[in-house]
Amino acid sequence: MTRRRVSLVRDGHVLSIGLDRPEKRNAADLQMLRELSLAYGELDRDPDLRVAVLHAHGDHFTAGLDLADVAPAVTETGLDIVPEGGLHPWQVTGRDLTKPVVMAVRGTCLTLGVELALASDIVIAGTSARFGQIEVSRAILPFGGATIRLPRRVGWGDAMRWMLTGDLFDAEEAHRIGLVQEVLDDDRVDARALELAHRIAAQAPLAVQVTLANAHRAVRDGDAAAEAELQPQLVRLLASEDAAIGHQAFLDRTTAEFVGR
Repeated sequence: MTRRRVSLVRDGHVLSIGLDRPEKRNAADLQMLRELSLAYGELDRDPDLRVAVLHAHGDHFTAGLDLADVAPAVTETGLDIVPEGGLHPWQVTGRDLTKPVVMAVRGTCLTLGVELALASDIVIAGTSARFGQIEVSRAILPFGGATIRLPRRVGWGDAMRWMLTGDLFDAEEAHRIGLVQEVLDDDRVDARALELAHRIAAQAPLAVQVTLANAHRAVRDGDAAAEAELQPQLVRLLASEDAAIGHQAFLDRTTAEFVGR
C-alpha cells in the first residue's frame, strides 16, 4: 500500500497540512499534489476549521516537482491535479479558498514551493530556507502562478531577477522582497506558524473570511469591485451572532468566544 504523501492533523480550529515525502526532499509527485488538493478542499468545506498551517516533514520544504512522475501526465489542456472534493492549492483555477493559510518553510523551497508561498497568506521562514523559481533551467515556465503573483508581490525587477535566472535566494532576501513575513531560527518556525494560525482562529471566522475575500476581490477584479462590497458585507457581519458576542465581550471586558455564525 502506498504511504500517504500529505499528513493532516487537527488542533482545535486549525488544520496542519504537512508535505510528507522527506526521503525525496518532498518532491511533489501526482499523489502528493492530489492529496494536497483534497486537504485544501477539506479545510474549505469543514465549518469547524478556520485556518491551516502548511508545513513539511524533514529538513526541506520541497525540491519542486517530481518531473519523472508528473511530466507524462501533462496533456494539451495542462495538468489535472484536482480530484472531486479538492481545491487547487495554487489557486490558479477553480474556486478561491475561503480560509487563510499560514506557511512554514525550512531548507530547500523550489518552484511549486515558492508558488505555494505566493498562494498563502502569511509565510514564516527559517534561516536555512533557500528559495528558487528554477523552471527556466528545466526548459519550462512557472505554471503555478508565479508569473502572475511574484511581480505583484515583490515588484517587477525582483521578480524577473529570480524567475529569469533561476538563481536561488536566501530567507533574508525573501524577507526583503516581501515573499516572507518573518525569519526565525529553524527550530522556531513551525511553532510560530501554529501560534499565528491559532491567533487567527480565535478571531470571528466570518469576519476573517470576508476580509480575506475582499482583499482577493481587489487583487483579482480591481479596487472598485472590492469597494462596492464593503458596506453590504459590513451590514451582513453586524447582523451576525458573532457581532453580538464580540460586542458583549467588549462591554464585559472578556475574551470573545466566536461561533462562526
